Amino acid sequence: MHPSASALFVGEQEGMERELVTRTSTPFRSVRAGAMHGVGVVHMMRSSVRLAVGFVQSLQLIRELRPDVVFLTGGFVGVPVSLAAWARRVPSVVFLPDVEPGLAVRMMARFATRVAATTPASALFFDARRFVATGYPLRPEFKQATRAEGRARLGIAEDARVVLVYGGSRGARSVNRALLRDLPALLEDDRKVVLHVSGKTDWEEVRAARENLTDVQRVRYFAFPYLHEEMPLAMAAADVVVCRAGASVLGELTYLGLPAILVPYPHAWRYQQVNARYLAERGAATILPDAALAAPGVLANAVNALLDDADRRDAMRRAARALAVEDGAERLARLLLETANMKAHSLGEA
Repeated sequence: MHPSASALFVGEQEGMERELVTRTSTPFRSVRAGAMHGVGVVHMMRSSVRLAVGFVQSLQLIRELRPDVVFLTGGFVGVPVSLAAWARRVPSVVFLPDVEPGLAVRMMARFATRVAATTPASALFFDARRFVATGYPLRPEFKQATRAEGRARLGIAEDARVVLVYGGSRGARSVNRALLRDLPALLEDDRKVVLHVSGKTDWEEVRAARENLTDVQRVRYFAFPYLHEEMPLAMAAADVVVCRAGASVLGELTYLGLPAILVPYPHAWRYQQVNARYLAERGAATILPDAALAAPGVLANAVNALLDDADRRDAMRRAARALAVEDGAERLARLLLETANMKAHSLGEA
């Protein structure tokens, strides 16, 4: 496999990954898929048909492209691809970004040549002979982002205490609404700044709430529907983060050494709870249950308590950095090359 190897991303036609992938100029192809966990019987039957169609599509893709290696991660769209790769004797690497695998990753791991994960804690779920902890693959922008540049780009004073609240491209409604309700309490101190990435779904509500703030409060409330290229700078500029507990917190928050208040999403499988507990048990984060956000002042009190305690933030920052793996992307790339070379070696022996 040549160092200048090309890549193709396979995803669902209707999935949000299509937009994210195509903006990077990476070729995209779609196959059928459907969830098999946490859904009703009718939905499961439909998903079974979609997965069968996806398997046939994946076989055709692999026959057409003849890849040296297949890289897979969470989501049921990878299941038919992994099975097709196994059937065509193409080596594959499954990557688990979270601590605990869901059903899709468990299924893919059965057919995988190697299994990689963000943390060593995931080893107990897989065959030790095929497992390796690589760390989380970070975008280069995270390694380049600095606190000074982030604050300069966003217009935030160097001596301000900044809380960043975000919930992904679609946002987190319970977090957004708790924040909007508690904004006056968070902005009482003129040294505190709220940096809010609301997601596109709630943006109109957030924009209207910002207009209702006083002029003094509005100056210290920075709101955006979504940040992509600028997100590493926004995170580097923060002193405290409030967010969900998706897999990225295991890599991005630890690399930047960001003290975090994690609010795991309660209406999905438990993987966010497990991620949050992993960081909290190691002193890098605290957990705020989503249900607690319904009470006025709970979010503001948690944020203010952490912003006002420099010693506690320093301890959490050190704990987070102790968990960081700076070269996760490079480790994964090396693993993919090694696995691809296994195919080349076996062909040479044939």
